[in-house]
Amino acid sequence: MSDYSPAPGLRPWQRTAAGAGLLDADGRIAATIFAEMSALAARTGAINLGQGFPDEDGPAEVLEAARQAIADGVNQYPPGIGMPVLREAIAAHQRRWYGLEVDAASEVLVTAGATEALAATLLAFVDAGDEVVTFEPYYDAYAALIARAGGVHRTVPLRFPDWKPDPAELEAAVTDRTRVILVNSPHNPTGAVLDRETLELVVRLAERHDAIIVTDEVYEHLTFGTPHTPIATLPGAWERTVSISSGGKTFSTTGWKIGWVTAPAPLVTAVLAVKQYLTFVNGAPFQPAIATGLGLPDAFFADAAAELGAKRDLLAVGLEAAGFAISRPDAGYFIVADAAPLGYRDGAVLCRELPERAGVVGVPVSAFVHPDRQDAYRSLVRFAFCKRHSVLEDASARLAGLAAR
Repeated sequence: MSDYSPAPGLRPWQRTAAGAGLLDADGRIAATIFAEMSALAARTGAINLGQGFPDEDGPAEVLEAARQAIADGVNQYPPGIGMPVLREAIAAHQRRWYGLEVDAASEVLVTAGATEALAATLLAFVDAGDEVVTFEPYYDAYAALIARAGGVHRTVPLRFPDWKPDPAELEAAVTDRTRVILVNSPHNPTGAVLDRETLELVVRLAERHDAIIVTDEVYEHLTFGTPHTPIATLPGAWERTVSISSGGKTFSTTGWKIGWVTAPAPLVTAVLAVKQYLTFVNGAPFQPAIATGLGLPDAFFADAAAELGAKRDLLAVGLEAAGFAISRPDAGYFIVADAAPLGYRDGAVLCRELPERAGVVGVPVSAFVHPDRQDAYRSLVRFAFCKRHSVLEDASARLAGLAAR
């Protein structure tokens, strides 16, 4: 367990960058590892398995619904809380998959992707000095947003290769100073799906210390044999939980940035009070299109997960053949590989050499960890498998050359 807050005296924008580990000693912002690795891929022609975006379009019905909405003139400001058709589809989705009864009129908020939902939620509830607990490694936006809100970021480690939190460490991290427990499951970057015992412990700790639970569930439908359980479905959780998801990952439309919040009406009202001064609204023609996606038959969701699982297995075999030790994920877009068996103790060094050595780009897991915790993760690299089979086959063949050297 560790906690982190940026050094005092920083300007708000510097504090935001520092929270994500992007502030240089001279006060300048460094490029994110994603920007650096993507530029390296473009410069070298390497296969970019660094960033988590698909290279294939989503279902035809969803794409056609967006085109039809544009043709029908759905091109102006939608309602601030989101178009009724999408809010109703989100409520129906929560009922269909999880048995949650959500009021579409007051308990659903449409956002500019899950990241804006996270930003608005943390800015709504976290004040200077409040503590926010997350698991580590973590999606890098968490650290930046917590720092911008003036909060203190406390982390509970997930350890390679099984990524299971220690209940004692989780219990020690949550105190009366904790304002938010932020739970990302299915988890990025590890692909872990937190078990029910961990989720129940989170609920008990939130009740004990009067904390709000915020969930990031964007990979909810992309699990491989391990079902996703939303915390909001657990006894005692709904009243204090802000659940966040989006359509980008499920429907391979990451550029549309259509996300949402479901929560009790008072919590939605608080988030909306901030959200309306961020983007105000977004994505008018994409909102009915995502509503179409949420109404697709069960077979679509099962097939999407199965297809992605096959891609996971394809890249896993390639990484093992190249000499990496891997942790096979239960969900999501990413697989974490340990470069230590290849003689690399620093994954960041390998990632910067890999485009020239093998024509493939990955991202060091240390980018998702606070500086004082990076040693335990230093040799780990995250690779994205949300790509076409032919791309993953090519990447695996290129990586195989590492084992021969």
